Amino acid sequence: MQDEDDVPTAERVPCRRGRRTAFAPLDVDDAELVHAWRSEPVAAHELGVWPRSLSAVRERIERDLEDTDRDDFVVLLPDGTPVGHIALVDQDMADGTASVTIMLAEQWRGQGLGTDALDALLDLAFGELPLHRIEAGTHSDNTACLTALANAGFVQEGTRRSACLHRGSRKDLAVLGILRSEWEALDRPRAWDL
Repeated sequence: MQDEDDVPTAERVPCRRGRRTAFAPLDVDDAELVHAWRSEPVAAHELGVWPRSLSAVRERIERDLEDTDRDDFVVLLPDGTPVGHIALVDQDMADGTASVTIMLAEQWRGQGLGTDALDALLDLAFGELPLHRIEAGTHSDNTACLTALANAGFVQEGTRRSACLHRGSRKDLAVLGILRSEWEALDRPRAWDL
């Protein structure tokens, strides 16, 4: 497996900012980064995925970039270091709903960057788009993700019992959501105020 530090990165121009992170649009050239992040054993376990070939990841990114119902971003540190991937997916502008996915590289987890990236994405969803409800789902034992989502204002709405098979055992899937009114009530600066 290629070391993540050896993956070449192009100069990125941030299009969104959080307090500690920024976003740049995901590009096909980011396939090596995404491949490395998805191949890391803890991420694969927490996401419930298995490693795919680099060409399969590249093809998936190409398909996703054509999907007008999603927006994918590379999460960056202020110095431009890529630390993860975040996406607003399944956008339904008629109903005002979407879902969020997030994945951080192993060495950047547990530092509040996930919450910061989620905050910035929610500011996009509710402050720039006509969305009313954002949903997220994760294994019910993925405490790091559940904590980041709760810190960003998501509320656990339920559990899809035994919803996925991973490593030979059934896992419950926690379903969380945040409504526009709950985002409006959050006492924190918005991305455009930073």
